[in-house]
Amino acid sequence: MPFVWFFLGVVLVALTLLDIFQTVLVPRPTGRRWRPSAFLSRWFWLTWGRISDRFIRFESREDFLGAFGPFMLVALLIFWIAVLIVGYGLMFYALRNQIRPMPGFGGAIYFAGTSLLTVGYGDITPVGATARFLSICAGASGLGAFAIITAFLFAIFGAYQQRESFVVMFSNRAGLPPSGVHLLETFAELDNIDGLIATLRESQNWIAQVLETHLAYPILVYFRSTHDEISWIAAIGTILDASTLAITTLDIKRRGEATIVNRLGRHFVDDFARYFRLAEDTMVGIDRGEFDRAYERLERAEIPLREREQAWKEFGEIRSTYASQLNVLARYWRIPPAQWIGDRSFLNHKPR
Repeated sequence: MPFVWFFLGVVLVALTLLDIFQTVLVPRPTGRRWRPSAFLSRWFWLTWGRISDRFIRFESREDFLGAFGPFMLVALLIFWIAVLIVGYGLMFYALRNQIRPMPGFGGAIYFAGTSLLTVGYGDITPVGATARFLSICAGASGLGAFAIITAFLFAIFGAYQQRESFVVMFSNRAGLPPSGVHLLETFAELDNIDGLIATLRESQNWIAQVLETHLAYPILVYFRSTHDEISWIAAIGTILDASTLAITTLDIKRRGEATIVNRLGRHFVDDFARYFRLAEDTMVGIDRGEFDRAYERLERAEIPLREREQAWKEFGEIRSTYASQLNVLARYWRIPPAQWIGDRSFLNHKPR
């Protein structure tokens, strides 16, 4: 039995340290099989989301969902430290003959906690070589975990601020809630095609940045925007819709930036849908009437347009490559709905 307790403790400590290493230190997407925190985050989010659906007021629902990201950071810290304490406690329990006074199971957990948190009251002391070595390992694990997680918090909030700076700036051009049609109208009113191209170029940099940081540190996806009616998923959807309209519907020659950002955006939603294992289909996501209304808005903005039937055909073909995945992401993270994106049954206002 002492061997079984010791083995279980080693497994718990090893899995937890591996989880912290992959979650915090590895700057790239990692597998989810040996990461308990990934399953914990997903389970908590699904439960949190179901509870949020009971809120009638949109503002209350958003406040509740917005609390999840910070809550999960604290929960993960508590989870990692608690599992480390239990793991070391099991090992100390297996080696209780090397500890004075000889502890029971509760005493072994207590000794593991004081060692890991470097409290060291001295009421329980290791006398055997193995127990002494493990107490040093426990203290080092605790100090290392807290130091690494503290640095992790700074990285998380830095990436979050960079993401949201673009989202807020972009919403000034794409409207609230954001819309690809509104984005094109904005630059048409200003007669500024160069500004549209510059925005698409900025969008490429932002998409690449979010793709790298949010897959490397998945906790970021649960942090919602600080302003109502906007979100990072709605921003990527708006960029994709605007670039798709520019490629298929606008009668302009300078489509290069739109084509590039559209390819990158499709890569973005595909990577996120696959990483979080979300189901998908090949639906276009909007009907002909919605496209016709968008076409007429662009017509009123005096934007040169291609022939409507051909534009609709090409628009549907391109949008079918990302629409389903985009809406799956929007529904999973329950974002505020936007034009053609998310659960629009909540949308009771017009873009402005």
